[in-house]
Amino acid sequence: MGNFFAPKDWGRLLTAMVTPFDTAGEVNYAEAAKIAAYLVDVQKNDGLVISGTTGESPTLTESEKIKLLEAVLEAVGDRAAVVFGAGTYNTRESIELVKAGEKAGAHGIMLVNPYYSKPGQEGLYAHFVACAEVTRLPVMLYNIQPRSAINLETDTLLKLAEISNIVAVKEASGNLTQISEVAAGVSAGFRVYSGDDGLTLPILSLGGHGIVSVAGHVIGDKIKAMVEAFLGSDTAKALELHRACQAGIKASFSAPNPVPVKYMLSQRGFACEDVRLPLVKLSDAQKQKCVI
Repeated sequence: MGNFFAPKDWGRLLTAMVTPFDTAGEVNYAEAAKIAAYLVDVQKNDGLVISGTTGESPTLTESEKIKLLEAVLEAVGDRAAVVFGAGTYNTRESIELVKAGEKAGAHGIMLVNPYYSKPGQEGLYAHFVACAEVTRLPVMLYNIQPRSAINLETDTLLKLAEISNIVAVKEASGNLTQISEVAAGVSAGFRVYSGDDGLTLPILSLGGHGIVSVAGHVIGDKIKAMVEAFLGSDTAKALELHRACQAGIKASFSAPNPVPVKYMLSQRGFACEDVRLPLVKLSDAQKQKCVI
């Protein structure tokens, strides 16, 4: 399957897809294909991010990541963008994943800030450049200081945005001032995606392009309608839909991600409640917070 999607075709709503495991803890590729189809056909996602941290990527082997990518490409790759999460805290490993993802047919690459090591801005820049230069695919950076322990500063991001195939950022810093500066500073065509479901509407108002979502597993249709209302200049409708999304967003993050959304999907008939340690399934009390 060729690299069908140019960066402009990733769309406005992408969901960082969960990885389903069977009761023995092995990846259930057939179920992954079913979930991917549901997210695209029912939840109205324009694209999916595979093997992101919502997909429990730190617990997946390289082989599992590639097989998962191939299963999702086979299921929805002709009608949705499939972006491959290739980022780790190990640059050499990330480079190999980027190459493998391109070979498997991914439509794009997502690279998270290297976590734990706190490499500084020069290290972040060098890491992302080293990963981007081994592929012709469009690359989305993922800035999430709360989990990576380092912020991709605006000056560094703007410098990275000058590299031809670094075309987007998933901004989950939670810092609206920074996100506003990024949206104002990047060149036309560079996409700023919200990485926080609850901040999607504010980020759109600052010049954001869309959302890489978690709650899009269960309220993607509402999120998509909100984005479309805003783009259609119906801000009152967009605000109404933003408020209507809050219960689903709150439920999605009521316990460590992605445990709640996996449970909620399981209640819709998908075999995906199981997680890999160190995550554990919801308690009965926690499940009560996941009714939307």
